[in-house]
Amino acid sequence: MTYIFKNTNLEVKSLRKSFLMILACIMAFLAIPWQICAQEAEEVNLNLYARSAVLMDADSGRILYEKDGHTHMPNASTTKIMTCILAIESGKMEETATASAYATSMPKVHLGISQGEQFLLKDLLYSLMLESHNDSAVVIAEHIGGTVEGFAEMMNQKAKEIGCQDTYFITPNGLDAQNEEGVHGTTARDLALIMSYCLKNETFLEITRTASHTFSNIEGSRQYSCQNHNAFLSMMEGALTGKTGFTGDAGYCYVGALRQGDRTFVVALLACGWPNNKSYKWSDTKELMGYALDNYQYEEVFEHGKEFSSIPVYNAMPTAWDLNQKITVSPCLEDTQLKVLKKPQEEIHIIYDLPEVLKAPVHAGEEIGTVSYYLGEDRIAAYPVTVQEEVEEFNHKWYFSYILQEFFMWKELSF
Repeated sequence: MTYIFKNTNLEVKSLRKSFLMILACIMAFLAIPWQICAQEAEEVNLNLYARSAVLMDADSGRILYEKDGHTHMPNASTTKIMTCILAIESGKMEETATASAYATSMPKVHLGISQGEQFLLKDLLYSLMLESHNDSAVVIAEHIGGTVEGFAEMMNQKAKEIGCQDTYFITPNGLDAQNEEGVHGTTARDLALIMSYCLKNETFLEITRTASHTFSNIEGSRQYSCQNHNAFLSMMEGALTGKTGFTGDAGYCYVGALRQGDRTFVVALLACGWPNNKSYKWSDTKELMGYALDNYQYEEVFEHGKEFSSIPVYNAMPTAWDLNQKITVSPCLEDTQLKVLKKPQEEIHIIYDLPEVLKAPVHAGEEIGTVSYYLGEDRIAAYPVTVQEEVEEFNHKWYFSYILQEFFMWKELSF
């Protein structure tokens, strides 16, 4: 571990302090980001077909590998993971949805529904995620959002809430589309972030992991059968979920997740080949997941038993006629744990942000600084540093009492 001390004086400014802070910043700039970047540049050499790819730690959202992962691109039917999670969170799973004329006009791949036909919304989610039916996506969108445009607004709002930075949805099925606001699409980074969010929902996992699902319309006049086409589910141990996609503009796309033990990884691929390169997405997914499993493990990095030097307190009420007050500070509780998914060679950098001097009054339990943990440029955790005792503010009554005592002591000695 690397330690950096960043002292902050509450009122006393000194040239020495400024120099130390500047030196610490220079050390942090030189030692932290460049060191990590150099390690990754040397060690990561993956041969991927995708034009844009991201490997993400689903729990923290940290990008573990990236290939042009922040470029906005069409993302085809991987859009449907957003449609699915919004439908689940709407609370309308048991409601009846009616197909409009617009919904029935959607191109293949489609369920082949008729105008006016009604379905249980939950059944349409299996059609959406297992077979990737474009008409089912529109029925879902219109039922929840009133119109496709209204649902698209909900999609884009949700993307912002999740933390997406360059995502713009126009359709609920991911068909290539463009309007005055932009082109339907996302980035590999944003797509991985959306999938990481979806993984927290057990209903989403249940639907997307189902091998097959059979259902009928509300009238019971027609029956439909859906088969899961996510081949990755049987390719690697721990494969969790995923969604494929293809359009002429987007090419083959995929977003999927894998969980082994306490590690959960997400892979997002955009523009991963065009016909006849349908298998490229599986090759890239296995390459990235294999890299993650081989290189990243959880490690306990919290620094237990850390002792801090006492901090001087000025303007303090002296105790036992001691004019030099110091106070004990303490980090967070010793039972704290901080497990970080990292490579063995990646270093944790700890920065102590503490004052050189405190000013009375000071109260027990008061937060006076922080201990921050960094992995590369990212702050992964921060803990408060608190004082353990009370220090009263100096007042003139004490000073008067002190003078009287000194006077009487001198008087006794004189006689």
